[in-house]
Amino acid sequence: MDSALSSPPGDGHDEADDPAPAAAGSGTGAGTGVSAPVSVPAPVPAPVPEAGIYLDGERTQTLVKLLVAGPFGVGKSTFIRSLSETEPLHTEEMLTSGSALVDDLSGVREKSTTTVAIDFGRLTLPGDLVLYLFGTPGQRRFSSLWQDISRGALGALVLADARRLSDSFEVMDMIEDAGLRYAVAVNCFPDSPAHRPSALRDHLDLLPDTPLVLCDARDPVQATDALIGLVGHVLTRTPQETA
Repeated sequence: MDSALSSPPGDGHDEADDPAPAAAGSGTGAGTGVSAPVSVPAPVPAPVPEAGIYLDGERTQTLVKLLVAGPFGVGKSTFIRSLSETEPLHTEEMLTSGSALVDDLSGVREKSTTTVAIDFGRLTLPGDLVLYLFGTPGQRRFSSLWQDISRGALGALVLADARRLSDSFEVMDMIEDAGLRYAVAVNCFPDSPAHRPSALRDHLDLLPDTPLVLCDARDPVQATDALIGLVGHVLTRTPQETA
């Protein structure tokens, strides 16, 4: 609202000195010839959009789609939640007695929910590298959904649980079948057995150039380091490979 439409009180201007006919319905006394001061509400400022939520269209940014994969109950949702700079999207549902027939709860008896579609988050790294993180369900019955989500992904980070490493083989097979490069992050739970990285690599039968790190999915710094290892691995592809 233009401030010239009203004079704020206390500016040295006496409205009583302005002879003017009373406005209809103004509530002034008859015959006074002076209109009563009218209170004009102060203009309400427009809300300012929150900074840092949307991509900056004024500078060049590299957008990369990555998968966060792994078996049931390995900590994919926690990993994305600890990293995402935006409010993460989760599609979790409560486990039921019926799911006990298809989901092996060995080692994860405390788990009460499971992802039934995707988790999604976003992380911007130095150098204007923007990572879109898609968490995928780890159960085989979601394999068709996994194939849809994996389209266009540059690579995958496989989360593994040292208490049940063999559960990761099925997921790694799907990633290899899709032709995606991947890195492995072993999520360290409080009761995880202590293994040397070399022993973990041997058990998971990883290629020598496949990165493997130990991390706590709840720790943003450790989770970021795991992603940086994956990004460095997938970006070693030649332009012909990524074309």
